[in-house]
Amino acid sequence: MAVVLDLLKADPRKAEPLRHPEKQKRAENPVLKKPDWIRVKAPGSPKWAETNRIVKENGLVTVCEEAGCPNIGECWEKKHATFMILGDTCTRACAFCNVKTGVPGAVDAHEPHHIAEAVAKLGLEHVVITSVDRDDLADGGAQHFADVINAIRTLSPKTTIEVLTPDFLRKDGALEIVVKARPDVFNHNLETVASNYLTVRPGARYFHSIRLLQRVKELDPTIFTKSGIMVGLGEERNEVLQLMDDLRSADVDFITIGQYLAPTRKHHAVVRFVPPDEFKGFETMAYVKGFLMVSSTPLTRSSHHAGEDFAKLVAARAAKFNRRA
Repeated sequence: MAVVLDLLKADPRKAEPLRHPEKQKRAENPVLKKPDWIRVKAPGSPKWAETNRIVKENGLVTVCEEAGCPNIGECWEKKHATFMILGDTCTRACAFCNVKTGVPGAVDAHEPHHIAEAVAKLGLEHVVITSVDRDDLADGGAQHFADVINAIRTLSPKTTIEVLTPDFLRKDGALEIVVKARPDVFNHNLETVASNYLTVRPGARYFHSIRLLQRVKELDPTIFTKSGIMVGLGEERNEVLQLMDDLRSADVDFITIGQYLAPTRKHHAVVRFVPPDEFKGFETMAYVKGFLMVSSTPLTRSSHHAGEDFAKLVAARAAKFNRRA
């Protein structure tokens, strides 16, 4: 989700030195003109303002703001927000991401309760919890994820919970902690095809992420699994189709595919804007390959329409088992 707010206040072509210090010496990439299908309405409605007030009063961080998502106006209008836990500073420096990089601060022990209070005040039926990478923590922040899930369950027992986690690379036992807390949806994004990892997501490992998602299903088959990618980063169509096969081999239920938008000129360049008909083609192929749910449009983001999509996931699983009966 998105900092259209930041885009209104600052020149999006410039990388803030304190936010992305590792990118300051990079050459600036040319900016491609955005096609009409990428444009969105700026936020500012009364309902958006109410969501903004609750977020600020509880001292919360949202990925909607930190990652510069283009859908913040629509989502906050509906009182949908994706909460980012474990601070606003990431220990990695992915080439595509707008989240601040550097040395994170201490973990806020009161954050789970504050998140739970905000969920209750917003009256959320479905909530998405994500985080920065915390490679500095022994468990990568896994126990904090579990604490947030448990706090929400206490104050809002009917709210369904989706987590969008880091890869917990080299953090033995971390995944098991999160799965034991039983989120309704476990999301971990691949972000891009395997051949792009060294340039786009250098701190991660493609097949580790595939295995992470597979392991969730082994630990608890009732949890829905989900993953998302961006296109427009120079990938080939056959690579996207192979990625779909890799996710299905891990029994992933839901795939999201959206257009990459560069936060600044020093981030990875947008190689091209993928037209809507290609997104529709990806959607068709994903359903053919067996995904329960597919969201594939230029403005698709991992948490966009997450609540509505969860209801569709439940219905799709029920229909699948009814066909088998």
